[in-house]
Amino acid sequence: MGKTRHICVLSSAFVFAAFAGQVRAETLVVNSYGGPYEAIIRKAIIEPFEAATGISVVYDAVGSASQDYAKIKATKGYPGFDVVVMTASQSLQGCRDGVLAKLDSATIPNLKHLSPRISAAAGPCGAVHEVQYMSLLYRKDKLPTPPVSWSALASPELKGKIVLPTFQNIMALYLVEVFSVMNGGDLVDNLDPGFKALSEVAKQSIGFEQSSAILESYIKDGTVWAMPFWNGRAQLLVDSGLPVDYVRPKDGTIPLVATLNIPIGTEHKEAAAKFIDFFLERTSQEAWVRGYKVGSARTDIDVPQDIRARQITSEADLASLMLPDLSVVTERLSKWADQWERDVVAHAN
Repeated sequence: MGKTRHICVLSSAFVFAAFAGQVRAETLVVNSYGGPYEAIIRKAIIEPFEAATGISVVYDAVGSASQDYAKIKATKGYPGFDVVVMTASQSLQGCRDGVLAKLDSATIPNLKHLSPRISAAAGPCGAVHEVQYMSLLYRKDKLPTPPVSWSALASPELKGKIVLPTFQNIMALYLVEVFSVMNGGDLVDNLDPGFKALSEVAKQSIGFEQSSAILESYIKDGTVWAMPFWNGRAQLLVDSGLPVDYVRPKDGTIPLVATLNIPIGTEHKEAAAKFIDFFLERTSQEAWVRGYKVGSARTDIDVPQDIRARQITSEADLASLMLPDLSVVTERLSKWADQWERDVVAHAN
């Protein structure tokens, strides 16, 4: 009897130790954004993932994409979180710096269902889980006729009624690139026409702001009548009942390619890969597009026509976007930041 009891105790100890190890291994820290984003990702992605896998997710809503990447780089890939939401620019930089893990379809099968063109823009370390685009947001009660071109920002009726992003917000560079193409330049090699055109637009602006929350506060209270804004957040403002709407200007626009990334030092790579694969599942992408009002790099999703009409959900939509070489953008960003201060900010009233 003593021998049997001894075996039972050992077995119980072994099961407890195994269970404890499993709990430690199956807790995942996901770093992303707060506000509406957090509420939507919890309901559309995290809670279904936890129910399907038994993996517990700790949500870390601290830092912007650039701040998160700075932390990853400073810690050499050991930032304290396992999955992070950033953009294609940080994905490319992280691969180059060797602080983000490379992702492949062997561990994340749903990568195979993403648009090759958009996936290539993010590089081998980023899984594209959403696509937004820079839209032109406007007040319907102030501009009853929708603007159709980015050139509307320079129209006399909008003098003192627009706001521009600072260069720390990637929308600023996207504006330069779009205006460059509109005025005979291109997306990366000749931006001078864009800077020159934006110097005139700057004379219309009440100022420059980095934060999307502050930018949208101006259009909410009617101080600003039009401004560039990510279309997903623009749609949330429309849905809130504000007298606003947004357009994808006829001149074209540039996408914000958002990615899921795994820092190279995470202890939970398998669980992190499962989370990313779950986020890229067809049903998950459909839930995310419906909930956060964004587009997807997965074009086989089934979403309502009213969403499809305004979001990026097809190969034709993706092909219509201007897509600068982000590796070149990263290399030249500091030079362009100086030119922005000299050629744009200096001309503002």
